[in-house]
Amino acid sequence: MTEKLIDHRAEGPTSAPPLLLGPSVGTSSALWDKVAPELSVTRRVVRWELPGHGGSAAELIRAGATMADLAELVVRLADSLGIERFAYAGVSIGGAVGMELALRWPERVESLAVICSSAHFGGAGPWEERAARVRREGMGWLLEPTAGRWFAGEFREPGLLADLAATDPGAYAACCDALASFDVRGRLGEIRARTLAIAGREDPATPPAHLREIADAVPRAALVELPGAAHLAPAQCPEAVLGALRAHLGGGASLGMAVRRQVLGDAHVDRAQARQSAFTARFQDFISRYAWGEIWTDPTLTRRERSLVTLTALVAHGHLDELAMHVRAARGNGLSAEEIGAVLLQTAVYCGVPAANAAFAVAQRVLEEETG
Repeated sequence: MTEKLIDHRAEGPTSAPPLLLGPSVGTSSALWDKVAPELSVTRRVVRWELPGHGGSAAELIRAGATMADLAELVVRLADSLGIERFAYAGVSIGGAVGMELALRWPERVESLAVICSSAHFGGAGPWEERAARVRREGMGWLLEPTAGRWFAGEFREPGLLADLAATDPGAYAACCDALASFDVRGRLGEIRARTLAIAGREDPATPPAHLREIADAVPRAALVELPGAAHLAPAQCPEAVLGALRAHLGGGASLGMAVRRQVLGDAHVDRAQARQSAFTARFQDFISRYAWGEIWTDPTLTRRERSLVTLTALVAHGHLDELAMHVRAARGNGLSAEEIGAVLLQTAVYCGVPAANAAFAVAQRVLEEETG
C-alpha cells in the first residue's frame, strides 16, 4: 500500500539545490506565489501543504499533534522526492517545523530561514481555546480577526482568506495543538544550520522580539526586520522577502566567488563584475554558484587536476578566449609550462591538429606574457 504524503508543488530544475518552503497555519502554498517562481530560477523549490490545507489529506494529522509530527511528514515527503539535504524556509508554523527539522535531523538541513515565527507561541491556553472553538463552530468566525493579524494596513489577499475558509476544521485544530505545545527556547543553541530570522515590524502574532530571540540564541544566525509587513510577509512584502532569502541562500555563490578569485585572479573577476548588468546578473550568479561554488570546490579532484580537464575541454570546443584565461589559472594551480604543453600535445591526438595548433598559439602568448 502506498504511503500517503502531504501535498506539494515542485518548481525549478530537478538538478538544482533543493529548497523546501513551509506555509502558515490556515494558508496554502499560494502564500509563496510571489516568491517561489523567482527562487526556482536557481533552486529546486518544493512548497508543501499542511494536513487539511490545500490538497493535503486531513487524516494525516490528529488531535494532540506535535510539531515533531509535522516535521516527520516533511521528512517523508523529502524522502519520496529523493531529497536528502535541503535548504528550508517557513512562515509561522512552517518556521517552527523548520526549527524542529534542524534539531531532529540536523544532517539534512543545509540552511534555515524562519519567517514571522517563534520558538514559542505564547503558551498553550489561547491555542487550546481556539482549537476547541474551531472544532465546535468551524472556520467562519476566524476570517475577520485573522485578516487583521495576517496583513498590515488596508492590504488584503482574498485568495489566502479563501484558503483559510476552506481549511478542514479538525486539521486546523490539530495544528493549533502543535502550536500550543511547541517551545524550543531552551534548545535554540543546538541549531547548527546557517539561520536567518525574518520579522514583520507590524506583526502582532509573532512580533520582532520573537525573531530577535531566535537570532540571538542560534549560532551563525542573522535577523532582518521588514517595515510594513505583518504576519504573512511573503504575501504582503514579497520583494523584501525574496531579497533576504536570496542573500541568505547565496552561501554557495559567496564561496564560489572566493574560489573564482583564487583560481582566476582578482583582476579578471573584477573586470567580469564591472561588466555585469541586470541582463547578465543571473548568469554571473549561476557561474559563481554552480561552476565555482559546487564543482571547483568538490574535493574529489584537486584544482591542478581540474585545470588539466578544463584545458582539454576548452581546446576540444575551440573556446580560445576561455583557454587563455585557464592557462593563467593552470599556472596558478601548479602546472608547469612543460605540463601545459603536454596537455596540448595530447589534444592534438584526440581533438585534432588544427585545434591543438590554435591552442599552442594561445598558450605560448600567455606564457610569454607571464615570463616577460
